[in-house]
Amino acid sequence: MINRLSSFVIVFILLVLNGQVLMTSKVEAKSNVHIVYLGERQLDDPKRVTDSHHDLLATVVGSKEIASDLMVYSYRHGFSGFAAKLTESQAQKLSELPGVVRVIPNSLHRVQTTRSWDFLGLSSHYPTGVLQNSKMGDGVIIGVFDTGIWPESKAFSDEGLGPIPSRWKGVCKSGERFNAAIHCNRKLVGARWFIDGFLAEYGQPLNTTEDPEFLSPRDANGHGTHTSSTASGSYVRNISYRGLGPGTVRGGAPRARLAIYKVCWNVLGGQCASADILKAFDEAIHDGVDVLSLSIGYSLPLFSDVDERDGIATGSFHAVARGITVVCGAANEGPSAQTVQNTAPWILTVAASTMDRAFPTPITLGNNKTFLGQAIFTGKENRFTGLTYPEGTGLDPTSAGTCQSLLLNSTLVAGKVVLCFASVTGRVAIRLAAATVQEAGGIGLIVAKNPTDALIECSGGFPCIEVDYEIGTRILYYIRSAKSPIVKLSHSRTFVGEPLSAKVAFFSSRGPSSIAPEILKPDITAPGVNILAATSQMDRWMDGGYAIHSGTSMSTPHVSGIVALLKAVHPDWSPAAIKSALVTTARTKDASGFPLFAEGSPQKLANPFDFGGGIVNPNGAADPGLIYDMGLSDYIHYLCAMGYDNSAITRLTGRSTACPDEKPSILDVNVPSITISSLRNSVTLTRTVTNVGSPNSIYRAVIEPPVGVTVTVRPHILVFNSRTKKISFNVTISAAHRVNTGYLFGSLTWRNEQTAVRIPLSVKTEIFQSYADDD
Repeated sequence: MINRLSSFVIVFILLVLNGQVLMTSKVEAKSNVHIVYLGERQLDDPKRVTDSHHDLLATVVGSKEIASDLMVYSYRHGFSGFAAKLTESQAQKLSELPGVVRVIPNSLHRVQTTRSWDFLGLSSHYPTGVLQNSKMGDGVIIGVFDTGIWPESKAFSDEGLGPIPSRWKGVCKSGERFNAAIHCNRKLVGARWFIDGFLAEYGQPLNTTEDPEFLSPRDANGHGTHTSSTASGSYVRNISYRGLGPGTVRGGAPRARLAIYKVCWNVLGGQCASADILKAFDEAIHDGVDVLSLSIGYSLPLFSDVDERDGIATGSFHAVARGITVVCGAANEGPSAQTVQNTAPWILTVAASTMDRAFPTPITLGNNKTFLGQAIFTGKENRFTGLTYPEGTGLDPTSAGTCQSLLLNSTLVAGKVVLCFASVTGRVAIRLAAATVQEAGGIGLIVAKNPTDALIECSGGFPCIEVDYEIGTRILYYIRSAKSPIVKLSHSRTFVGEPLSAKVAFFSSRGPSSIAPEILKPDITAPGVNILAATSQMDRWMDGGYAIHSGTSMSTPHVSGIVALLKAVHPDWSPAAIKSALVTTARTKDASGFPLFAEGSPQKLANPFDFGGGIVNPNGAADPGLIYDMGLSDYIHYLCAMGYDNSAITRLTGRSTACPDEKPSILDVNVPSITISSLRNSVTLTRTVTNVGSPNSIYRAVIEPPVGVTVTVRPHILVFNSRTKKISFNVTISAAHRVNTGYLFGSLTWRNEQTAVRIPLSVKTEIFQSYADDD
């Protein structure tokens, strides 16, 4: 089964989660779901669009009746196209018809609190700020593509909310254990599910004992409930996770409304089909959402921006063209470079950070030395008990103590705590080690590993305490020196504030983009480590309806909630304006002014490829002073600069496009950053800023050039008044030394007395021409 699923994942790997009704029509055995993409819709009447799809399909399959049986979805609102069960020969014939952009096979994708909002400066106790000025996002509608929702959670209470916004056109659909009349309310205004595309690929029934599921918006996995409540959960007081992280749980925009699009299904941790994701985009555009939140990802290599197999890039383009901000996760493939996903410039891509909260867990040895590990351990606390490390023999004496391949002697392990050393950071290896220790009769596990703050809870309250290699080695030396080594593991505690500093999470995917390194990705960073939020009652890690999870899946809805606040304060801002405001006001230092670090091997100073503009600063973003705005013409500039085919661009944008004979420079795309992947001598690029602050403002350029690089700005003073709202400027970047380098980093800031508008600079000098350019 795994081999079969992996073959489908080749096409589409951005994961969040959604579903609909089983098809019963008979088709050829070799028929598979294909997506027929027709680009921007040419007709305004949705029924006429659907009829045209049936007519087009009928020309290949023989009749409208057969076409109706084969049709899975008609995409008719945000763009034009359909999904249908086709043989390879039928798909080939359709691809040759006039007006068909591309016919592609359906494919599968995977899925990617109490302290975080105070950490971000959005405390409800402050009388001023964007939280209060936006009325907590009231009137804004956030659409979430994920595994669904657990509607009974208090996080989705509509107490105190007014009527549903009159512009809302969406629906709430009943289904298995989901009654629209009961479960939808003034908070949860819409709920749909899309599953036909997934079932066509999966080919097996759902709702198995191992992976229970519901043919409805109800969330069996918990992922969708967690992300939804993080973005817009209502206030729920006195919540903790087994006593840890106590406080009030809420979303970033607690009075915003939620529309749930269940596109991911509880199979192999959460799988989503591209046909279903595209249909959810199509409906969400029609329904009237303001923000779309997708904690979904796909694997490398990435598809191009105009390849419909990356349904998120295509669907989000149509959404952004209609003023809907689309927020996506950067993925969890860090800390390696070039692993960032969702890289299209119209997407707001979110990395994950820790915050100023930790769960220290004391480890006391028999020699009276105590070390602090990190854990989510609230189970039974033991007195001093035996401590052991599985010593190996032969050519590799350390192999027996490797966490992911422990070799244990039950006689020696029973009733003891085991120390192991992990060469990988993944949670699966640690949980496998814990299961191995439990099977051998052990009562606890100490894991020495690369230090990260994303903690792993082991099942049944079994203690899994993480330490770094240094502490692990000191514990090992004690074991080897003591005749009868013993240890006591104490409960985890909650520690908040100084001296803790936020860091980019180890798992958070890093730039530069493997498609277009000149477009900085990720864009922004938000808390995504040990986030406490609502979850499904079927989540195995649930405590009273809440769970702690980590990932860019958790950082993404933080930004989605903040976008909802900004949308409430600035309803006329474009998605690019909102992205710019977030990037240019983000924090690159902690509260004490110390630079931010990034987890890795070893930890290092964070740079724009780790965190984009920095850690999101919601109150600053509400009043950014200047913005780097973009619209359809800017995105066309980007698509032409990437060398995409004119017809593909025309179909995507709905505007007849003929790219200039001389390919435009991608460096001139008006993104709030400057990234040069190969600087050989000197380059000049252009940016345009729009004044959204005081009408009469003067800004001066402040440059922090990368080492060995000269940066000049013309003009270096920008003067705005009631008539001058937009000003373009040139930036010339030159290599000061003739030497090849890796990326070096700096910044360009427009500053006046009140505001600093900062964009990151990333430059790699490459003096010698590569062989690849000799042709």
